[in-house]
Amino acid sequence: MDWGTELWDQYDIIEKHTQSGLELVEKYVKFVKERTEIEQNYAKQLRNLSKKYNLKRSSKDEPECRLSSYQSFLDILNEMNDYAGQRELIAENMMMNICIDLTKYLQELKQERKTYLMDAKKAQQSLESTYKQLDSSKKRFEREWREAERAAQYAEKTDQDINATKADVEKAKQQAHMRAHVAEECKNDYAAQLQKYNKEQNQFYFNDMPLIFNKLQDLDERRVQKLAQGYILFSDTEKHVMPIIGKCLEGITKAGTNVNERNDSMVVIEQNKSGFERPGDVEFEDYSQGINRASSDSSLGTPKGPMDLLGKNRSKNFWLFSKRSKATVTEDFAHLPPEQRRKRLQQKLEEICKELQKEIDQSEALGKMKDVYEKNPQMGDPASLASQISQTSQNIERLRGELNKYETWLAEAGGRGDTLRYKTHTFNNNGAHDVQSPDGAQSDESTPDPSQAIYAEFDDDFEDDELTAPIGKCTAMYNFPGASEGTISMQEGEVLAVVEEDKGDGWTRVRRNNGDEGYIPTSYVTITLNK
Repeated sequence: MDWGTELWDQYDIIEKHTQSGLELVEKYVKFVKERTEIEQNYAKQLRNLSKKYNLKRSSKDEPECRLSSYQSFLDILNEMNDYAGQRELIAENMMMNICIDLTKYLQELKQERKTYLMDAKKAQQSLESTYKQLDSSKKRFEREWREAERAAQYAEKTDQDINATKADVEKAKQQAHMRAHVAEECKNDYAAQLQKYNKEQNQFYFNDMPLIFNKLQDLDERRVQKLAQGYILFSDTEKHVMPIIGKCLEGITKAGTNVNERNDSMVVIEQNKSGFERPGDVEFEDYSQGINRASSDSSLGTPKGPMDLLGKNRSKNFWLFSKRSKATVTEDFAHLPPEQRRKRLQQKLEEICKELQKEIDQSEALGKMKDVYEKNPQMGDPASLASQISQTSQNIERLRGELNKYETWLAEAGGRGDTLRYKTHTFNNNGAHDVQSPDGAQSDESTPDPSQAIYAEFDDDFEDDELTAPIGKCTAMYNFPGASEGTISMQEGEVLAVVEEDKGDGWTRVRRNNGDEGYIPTSYVTITLNK
């Protein structure tokens, strides 16, 4: 069944139905657009939420950050950030595959429908024009036939009139004959026009209009089919990212299972253990017999009371849950309990060593650059490096002094300061520096100044440029082409080294065993960071 046969006389209905169908497509496109806006706003709010509760860089060194519960919370925030990225992807795909595609297709359908309706109007106008010609010829035939009848009656009356001359009779007969001839011509023209109109009418109702209606039916069915595909894409777009969303949710579940309350308790102990001994018994002071200030055998080696422990006035009581006044922070961390002081001093030493190592690397680089400039003056002026070399030398001296100072404090606190090996550097008049081996033997003819000794962590390949040490590893869950600049391709199941964590933009920097580095989507991999 088709429209051309069954709805041959329902032009207005077909026109209205096809227009309503196009309006439905427009309505669906608007609906999907509003859905994409909701997804984008939702993703934006999720990202802002993750950013709001994520620790700032300055807070990442806080003691609580080592607790598994805190780490798991950070993992949840990262997973939520990845989840937000998937919601953005849903919005983007819906906009591209549904809204833009349907809008373009809708414009094509509108133009096609307009063409068919114009063809129908042209056919209608042509039939109406033929009908007007038919009506005109019919009226002319009717008029001429009446005139012929009147002329015939007048001729017959004149012929019977005894007073009419022969000439009058002849003239009346000629007039009647002429009128009859004209009427006959009009009759033939009317018959021809009627035949033409019937032929065009038959063509109009049985060929032209059914063909146009069938084309409109085909257009409408294609419109419905395309709209149905848009309905399916509305679901498939979200289904496509469901595996990755599922991974995000699994990551959140994993973050919960990674919480270890026992380990967190151990971390709290490690971070806050004071190293103090518990206070000994308070002696009875008998004022009636005189105050006995001698220490009993049982109290030897232990403080008389908590005041001896905390270095406060003996006359003040010590309570475990009393509100303590905030101690003044000192450079040697003497305000901290022994155990925590040793840890802070050790941490400070490591920071100084790293900073010292950077300055030594900078010094060596400047020395090499100056040698190159001296051998090849066209590349640069050696004197231009003097200020930098001088500043680097001062920084090294300052750090060396701090290193010695903190090593001394660490030794006083009972820590071990023998974990650092050193090599000495002396600076000649040219700004370059010579290296002295750990046993004190100098590598060239000059004698180094002992005051120029620089303590630093020693590495056999110190002269080589080292790659950034990996902070963990990751396993690819999906293939990634890595077609954009700065990215790197990967295959599902491939294991890569993590060089830099995701900073909130959805990308993680990784490295292959062959040294290739680049960025990959964080949501495409499972990441395990080094403890």
